Amino acid sequence: MGLLDGKVAVVTGAGGGLGKAESLLFASEGAKVVVNDLGGKTDGTGASASPADIVVAEIKRMGGEAVANYDSVATWEGGERIIKTAIDTFCRIDILVNNAGIARNRMIFNMTEEEWDIVQRVHLYGHFYCTRHACAYFRQQRSGRIINTASQTGLGNMGQANLGLTNYSAAKEGVVGFTRTVALDMAKYGVTCNCIRPMAATRMTVSPDLQAALEKASQKDSGDTATGLEAEIKRMSPAHIASLVVYLATDAAANINGKSFLVGGGEIGLYSEPEIASSIFKDGIWTVQELVDIMPRSVTKGLPASV
Repeated sequence: MGLLDGKVAVVTGAGGGLGKAESLLFASEGAKVVVNDLGGKTDGTGASASPADIVVAEIKRMGGEAVANYDSVATWEGGERIIKTAIDTFCRIDILVNNAGIARNRMIFNMTEEEWDIVQRVHLYGHFYCTRHACAYFRQQRSGRIINTASQTGLGNMGQANLGLTNYSAAKEGVVGFTRTVALDMAKYGVTCNCIRPMAATRMTVSPDLQAALEKASQKDSGDTATGLEAEIKRMSPAHIASLVVYLATDAAANINGKSFLVGGGEIGLYSEPEIASSIFKDGIWTVQELVDIMPRSVTKGLPASV
């Protein structure tokens, strides 16, 4: 008996990385899984049925039930077909994991409109399209679990500075706001919506340069370097992410709603919600000169003198 026996889970971007690990763990806990993956490259180009089919085959070898879906999350129709696959195949949907994503890295002064737009469509619009169609069923059955995938990048992660992630970070922080509001809207129907900020080594995060360095180090007489890189990548396995995602889909997590979690490398943390750190008040309109005088001594006190 698994914790999710009889449940049906839809996982987008499930042909590899986080989505694959999540799908396999859902299946091991008894859930029937819709494995969605367009099968494209990390920049969103191309398509292939192979990644989703491979995961479905692996689940079936485990004795589980799964079906593949190859639609893009980046369109209204695609999102609708993804959810309909669960209904048509398994007659219900209980869990939605929005995981599909791409990257089009470019510094803001060189970024094109198309590079901005496609990242928003896959990440932010993709979360909306799938969630919108799933919630129509969740509302009727008065139950459901939604787990969204945000990122530390949206927090201004200095470890990823100068990589041209403006489009990605904007979309991912949009996911956090989207999560909070969906959580409020759907709570009265017995539906929860949470998000994660994962730390994991996947094809989206392990750059070709890092992969090349790992291969080079393993070929040289520098075993310590190779071992260190390998150990770090192993520590950042997607398996660390999957456990929390599956937990959030269980009845044991029914009280958790609208929250954001850091997860990866054995660490799980609950983020605090944004709050006002300091403020001033005036019965009337502040003049610019008043703000010049008072802001450094109150609201912005302690900030560095220059960026």
